[in-house]
Amino acid sequence: MSDELIKRLQPLAARALQAAAKAGAEAADVLVSGGESVEVDVREGALEHLQRSDGFSLGLRVLLGKRQAVVSVGDPEHMNLVEAAERAVAMAKAAPEDPHIGLADPEQVAKNWPDLDLACDRLPDVEELKERALACEEAALAVKGVTKSVGAGASASRAAVFLAASNGFAGGYVRTGVGVSAAVIAGEGAEMQRDYAYDSKIHDEDLRTPEDVGREAGERAVRRLSPKKPASIAGAPVIFEQRIAGSIAGHLAGAINGRTIARGASFLKDSMGRRIMPSSVRVIDDARMPRGDASKPFDGEGLPTARLDVVEGGELKAWLLDLASARQLGLQGNARARRGLTEPPSPGTTNFYIANGEATPEELIRSVKRGVLVTELIGMGVNIVTGDYSRGASGFWIENGEIAHPVSEMTIAGNLRDMFLHLTPADDLAFLGSRNAPTLLVEGMTIAGQ
Repeated sequence: MSDELIKRLQPLAARALQAAAKAGAEAADVLVSGGESVEVDVREGALEHLQRSDGFSLGLRVLLGKRQAVVSVGDPEHMNLVEAAERAVAMAKAAPEDPHIGLADPEQVAKNWPDLDLACDRLPDVEELKERALACEEAALAVKGVTKSVGAGASASRAAVFLAASNGFAGGYVRTGVGVSAAVIAGEGAEMQRDYAYDSKIHDEDLRTPEDVGREAGERAVRRLSPKKPASIAGAPVIFEQRIAGSIAGHLAGAINGRTIARGASFLKDSMGRRIMPSSVRVIDDARMPRGDASKPFDGEGLPTARLDVVEGGELKAWLLDLASARQLGLQGNARARRGLTEPPSPGTTNFYIANGEATPEELIRSVKRGVLVTELIGMGVNIVTGDYSRGASGFWIENGEIAHPVSEMTIAGNLRDMFLHLTPADDLAFLGSRNAPTLLVEGMTIAGQ
């Protein structure tokens, strides 16, 4: 199946490059992606929604000197690629010049790469997905205190990516994915509380059971019942639960994005080689993690990927760079280019994570005299230019090292520069998505409640 998908994409890419050259492009690259996916949603024991999608899409980038343009084609097997290429060239002629754009040199591109085990042979069919969703919902509703189902779902997908360019690069790979989720309500009336649980994996055999995910959703909803509004405290410890701690890693990724650094729009713009975290903390972006959610053998410009040590010994060691941002900064690229169907390459992450520390989450909690364990974040009050951080939150009050009661209607605030310098990772790192972290203790934040 995987080889068949690639064989369908490869000639589409070749035709697009030929059309670009004929239309007058001096250089070009093309991304073709697609495959099939199925999503099943149930609610209260009945099928609520079934969605199946398949097909391919194509994004063609053409370059004329230091001008470029991108066009996307929704059905490249049947659309006129010659007309699409001519439209792209016409757009490029009218585009502003950018001195930093350009394809990779032929000697830079990947020539071979390892199998990262990104696709399984068999995926569950519609009936199996429906059974999983129903089992997940049933397990959630069986938790004492759960009163209503918001819904449960299961999904499966197989997608192929093929990238080719006029510099001679051509390569593709296939990625599969499976998932299961549930959301439920506990309590009655004004006392109702909602929570959820989910899991997603590349290989079906690695996925948690639907029953396990459902129970977690139910238990999480029940433990949120009867929350209180916390007291306001300045300089307080805040613990970010593992499930949401990846958002802190995400803010770091945004602050070291090469395009943001080149524009001088990050609070970390002058921090290369300086300590930005405690000396025991490591941050890694591992593009070649086997079965990784965001693993890729080559990046969006055809460069060979590798593991990138971003923070080592607490010191910032690397920006996230595509070729354009690297040229603008006078640096070498590090194969962090992402490529979409409708836009040129830009810097991004792969499997980006804060590495494990030595303490357990329970030990971190026991170290807190008065503070909060945050289990949900609300809003997006983060300013990457200044580092200012302010988000709505809910979770649990910690008193003398023990969980005291649920809390809600609070805001946690600080500055990312200070937060990074005063964080302690636990040892419970788990990979669920592309940006991850273990449970994190951050000292010195402001809790705004009553």
